[in-house]
Amino acid sequence: MIVASPKSVTEVKEIIAAHRKVLFVGCGTCVTVCLAGGEREVGIMAYAVRMARKLEGRPIEIEQVTIERQCENEFIKDLAEAVDRNEAILSFGCGAGVQAIAERFPKKPVYAALNTQFLGILEEQGVWTEKCQACGDCMLADFGGICPVTRCAKQLLNGPCGGSTPEHCEIDNDMPCAWQLIFKRLKEIGQEDRLKKIRPPKDWRGSSHGGTRKIVRNDHRI
Repeated sequence: MIVASPKSVTEVKEIIAAHRKVLFVGCGTCVTVCLAGGEREVGIMAYAVRMARKLEGRPIEIEQVTIERQCENEFIKDLAEAVDRNEAILSFGCGAGVQAIAERFPKKPVYAALNTQFLGILEEQGVWTEKCQACGDCMLADFGGICPVTRCAKQLLNGPCGGSTPEHCEIDNDMPCAWQLIFKRLKEIGQEDRLKKIRPPKDWRGSSHGGTRKIVRNDHRI
């Protein structure tokens, strides 16, 4: 899932300082799961901003709504009436959601309430870890479902560096060596032979370095 973290109340206050009526829009998928932008988080931030502005003698009207997904026009279009009632929009979605809303309502200022961090998983309550860089050329089948591009600090594709140990990465003693995890995983599933394959330098043309990426599935278009 996309993992994000909330901006501080102080930062949000500064972002919307010029407005007196603002629509706070939550997202009901990824950012709800990572406790950053769901209905609950929208409510907490709205309360904090209202109180802070009231104490400053500059009261603000905040309307709150949470839609299922901010990255799909099918759900964004339901915001139209609420958008008309407000001067600006504060999105509690990921970066894609913020931009999708801005494209849908080009005449309204749209601001981000969150910092989009990475693609990751929930390790334990309150702890999320990056697992994927969305590089556009997935090699997980070769590495037992463990991504060296994301989880190896040096992004090595043909084994560990000389500084790693079975316990940890050379860069960070609190981080396991990705290649030790790969070795262990491939041994457990009986696919050690995959380690004999020499992999050439990664082709990064499918990543974000070439600009905006786009996928077109003609078999699904109408």
